[in-house]
Amino acid sequence: FNGFSVQSRLYEIDVIGYANNRVNKLSLFDVESVDQSIVGDGITFDKNDIAKNLTLFLYPDDSDESGHLLRIYQQYFMVSNAVNLIFDDLQENNFALNDLASHAVIQINDTHPTLVIPELIRQLELKGIKRERAVEIVKHCVAYTNHTILPEALEKWPIDMFKQLLPRIYMVVEEINRRLLDDVRRGH
Repeated sequence: FNGFSVQSRLYEIDVIGYANNRVNKLSLFDVESVDQSIVGDGITFDKNDIAKNLTLFLYPDDSDESGHLLRIYQQYFMVSNAVNLIFDDLQENNFALNDLASHAVIQINDTHPTLVIPELIRQLELKGIKRERAVEIVKHCVAYTNHTILPEALEKWPIDMFKQLLPRIYMVVEEINRRLLDDVRRGH
C-alpha cells in the first residue's frame, strides 16, 4: 500500500452444508499487526494508523478523508488476498490461468468488492498474461449483482486519492473505462 506493507493471515472456517452433506471453507483475512488497544469509547479509533486498524472494523465511518483512505485500503486488502487465494488454488489443482473461468466464478455484490476486477487483470498481467487476454478471462469469471441504487450505498472515491493510493489499479480502471467508451462509440 502506497509505501508500506502488511502481512495478511488466512483463517479458514468450516461451513457445513444442508443435512451435513458437504463442508465448504469460508476464508477470512486479517493482518498480524491489528491492534485492538487503539479502540476508544464505542467504536472510535485512530483511523490513520492503517497497519493497526486495517481489519479492526468492517465499514468504518468514511465521512472524512482518513475514513475514505481506510475504506479503500480495506477493500483492496480483501480483494487482493482473495485473488491470491484463487491463484494458489489454481496452482494447487494444476489449472492454467487461462482456464480461470472454468475453475472459479467471483460473485461481487454491490460496489464494495469491485476492485477485484482491476486486481485480477493486474495480477494476471504480472503472471505473463497479455492485457487483452486478461480482460477476456476476467469478463468470464466475474459476475455482479447490485442490490440497491441508493447513492449512499454506491462506493465513490475521490480520483486523486484513488490514483495516489493504488496507482497501478487506477491505470487498469482507466483502461477499462476507455475500452467501454470505445465500445459505446462503436455501438456495441
